[in-house]
Amino acid sequence: MTTNTTRTLGINGLGRIGKLTVWYHLAHEEFDRIVVNTGRPVGRSLDDLIHLITHDSTYGRMEQFLFGQSRRVEARILDEGECSLKILDKEVVFLTRSRNPREIAWREQGVDLVVDATGVFMDPAAPEDSPRGALRGHLEAGAARVIVSGPFKSSAKMWPEDAVMLIQGINHTSFDPGRHRLISAASCTTTALSHMMKPLLEQAETSHILTASMSTLHAATNNQSALDRCPAAESKDLRRNRSIFNNMIITSTGSARALEYVLPEIRSVGFMADAVRIPTNTASLVNLNLTFAHRARSAAGASGAASIPGAVSAHSTPGAAQESTGITRDSLNGIYRVAAAGAQAGLLSYSDNQNVSADIIGKPAAVTIEGCETHTRTGFIELPREILAAAGVPAEGLPAAQHLRVPVTHAKIFGWYDNEYGSFVRCLGQLTEHINRSRA
Repeated sequence: MTTNTTRTLGINGLGRIGKLTVWYHLAHEEFDRIVVNTGRPVGRSLDDLIHLITHDSTYGRMEQFLFGQSRRVEARILDEGECSLKILDKEVVFLTRSRNPREIAWREQGVDLVVDATGVFMDPAAPEDSPRGALRGHLEAGAARVIVSGPFKSSAKMWPEDAVMLIQGINHTSFDPGRHRLISAASCTTTALSHMMKPLLEQAETSHILTASMSTLHAATNNQSALDRCPAAESKDLRRNRSIFNNMIITSTGSARALEYVLPEIRSVGFMADAVRIPTNTASLVNLNLTFAHRARSAAGASGAASIPGAVSAHSTPGAAQESTGITRDSLNGIYRVAAAGAQAGLLSYSDNQNVSADIIGKPAAVTIEGCETHTRTGFIELPREILAAAGVPAEGLPAAQHLRVPVTHAKIFGWYDNEYGSFVRCLGQLTEHINRSRA
């Protein structure tokens, strides 16, 4: 039973994100009661649920991961009939009867804020009475708000007015308690990528981005096959049916589209994104490539085009190209150092170490910049007067010289993120706490 003063969180789903979300809120004080809907019986008894919750193949035992050796966690059965446990002095109740959100007993359990971590109900426009269930079903079942642990997926051209996508530390303050009822926490990759882009967009020198692309080397997830399997009918991507144990698998990611929503400034940039799934259990890497434009200047001499200098490496002795742009490895790393110590402290991390993926498992940061692998290269694009004139530049706007020289810098930046607990679940947990405190 719950009282008027009990702060209860509902979690739908006990997969990777659902289970680790339970861990996060057991270790934090925002909620003192958690109700988890599994949608089906789990194991033979509540002892099996205790084992599931307290052990993990990636992070080890729950108590050691959360508290080291400083605290012993007691997990015991409170009420077998009510599927109720006591973990870290908090009651954890399991509901096992209904998969359809509209049939889950949130109202009876005193739950009005739900985290849906099933990965199944992603469409904010689907009606609550959809035959296979829908996100809005949680609202009909008694929840006031639902946070989805992934990006919305909808065939509708526009999301409903009560739906919003928020990322902690990026646009979470846009939450409107009088309006928003369905909240997407985006994805682990979008979370990391947005924290890599934010400090660059906020600096005048690096805010003029011509092109951008991203590849994420992403750890395996449960929607992949352990071994090769037969594709479903009409399957478009045969690679998703291949064994993640034995392969690197090229696939798609919606992170670029989601990034445009949480950082609208990026919409004018042709951002491309892809993913390669790799056979590790967690910790992923963003390989971000950006091309920056700078203030153009006339080429020396009024007659004839000045020769185009070769690309100048940011790691070599500074030349004219480097001096004209100011964007170098050191300047980019400097931006990230300042952001990590200031506005994005606790979310953006900067490292001069030579990290490998195992070093990132559990690391509490949305993303960690691998500073020793930041690279830049600068060159010039020369635009002849006739091309500028053909583009509609008025005569008085044309350069006195025959060419306009535009310095362009290409940059490669690497960012690590623990796609499970350290980055995504932690940001999801903080967003959940923010929404809980901000409710009208």
